[in-house]
Amino acid sequence: MQSSAVLATLQPNYNILSPSRFYSSSASASAAATFLPVFYPQRTRFSAPQYLKLDKQVLASASGRYVHEVKSPFKNAAVLSDSYRHTGYVPNQMDLVFKGLSYLFCALTKCVECSSEASELADIEWDNLGFGLLPTDYMYMMKCSQGGNFSKGELQRFGNIELNPSAGVLNYGQGLFEGLKAYRKEDGNILLFRPEENALRMRQGAERMCMPAPTVDQFVEAVKETVLANKRWVPPPGKGSLYIRPLLMGSGAVLGLAPAPEYTFLIYVSPVGNYFKEGVAPINLIVEHELHRATPGGTGGVKTIGNYAAVLKAQSAAKAKGYSDVLYLDCVHKKYLEEVSSCNIFVVKGNVISTPAIKGTILPGITRKSIIDVARSQGIQVEERFVPVDELLDADEVFCTGTAVVVSPVGSITYKGKRVSYGIDGFGAVAQQLYSVLTRLQMGLIDDKMNWTVELS
Repeated sequence: MQSSAVLATLQPNYNILSPSRFYSSSASASAAATFLPVFYPQRTRFSAPQYLKLDKQVLASASGRYVHEVKSPFKNAAVLSDSYRHTGYVPNQMDLVFKGLSYLFCALTKCVECSSEASELADIEWDNLGFGLLPTDYMYMMKCSQGGNFSKGELQRFGNIELNPSAGVLNYGQGLFEGLKAYRKEDGNILLFRPEENALRMRQGAERMCMPAPTVDQFVEAVKETVLANKRWVPPPGKGSLYIRPLLMGSGAVLGLAPAPEYTFLIYVSPVGNYFKEGVAPINLIVEHELHRATPGGTGGVKTIGNYAAVLKAQSAAKAKGYSDVLYLDCVHKKYLEEVSSCNIFVVKGNVISTPAIKGTILPGITRKSIIDVARSQGIQVEERFVPVDELLDADEVFCTGTAVVVSPVGSITYKGKRVSYGIDGFGAVAQQLYSVLTRLQMGLIDDKMNWTVELS
């Protein structure tokens, strides 16, 4: 079965070892010719012997990183053609050896044809990106047993995963996720925004959910590998971003209520545009005062999957009435602002920005944290405190922050049938200032004096 899986991804190509196809100068071609073998096995027709056991891993780069069942980036290493299948041809062992050597040689010498193809962008409508899943090339996976440590992970082709019906994540909601973005700079390099903060937040959440978690270094390196493996899906500058979704879940089977015996750390990515359909136009919120997203002592302060299922009922009802999303109040006094379904809230009055304090029921957003730091660096006073819902009535501006939305201006808020508007022209002055600084920093358009970005070349 393993040998069939590998053989089915290879097609004999007798020109692939020809140096003249890859080099722009005759000198380079001549140098390559001295390196490559001068013979190549003739086609033979045979049935693969029983003793031939091929591993599903193939060398993906000269760095030694392995990728499972990789679709070759080389144009002429296509799937075994129908004509070959009909004739019964199967590449022999020498075919595979020289095919592998040619791939490795291309990687080491960075041949023109291969490198130019790898740099191409995916063929999609970059101007029409929304916030939805577009399947990309690779995902990253790493496993760990309960009480153990995560070890070396691997890239795999993006696709469905297999879970036992009794997996802890399916039965008891033992799962966390993160969200961060990668941006393409004008020079083609790629920027990550504060990935170590996501790693730390996942570790904090894992402790609350009785789960082992990758180290900060493991998390960041896994993000880097996944982004680089999917770099053709990073939108051109100004066209959007590559959304990165790390998952940590109890993948082991468990019937009684208990921590799962095995855990899976997985990362997948998708190119995205604006989160709200309004884009950067003002959104309209409704305050929910009956249903609540979190309770004191619960899990509202960590990014567990159950927090988001809890908001779907109120969110769906709000959208059916034409609102963009829901703003939740605390469940004890039912008068203090908490957060929107998937983002934090800020209220502006004069030169003071107020936002709900982190008290265990509100997610400590990384964009929230960044906006607070940017605001203070711009001389704007920021207060983290209990914010009564009544302060919305005479606020100058209101805006939301989050990885998906970045900064989103609020055009109106409806509370108990009363609608309060904050302008229809887009960003208020304060939100616009903060949005401009943060997004220009994320995209590499200004110097990163905060040391928040990680550049991938």
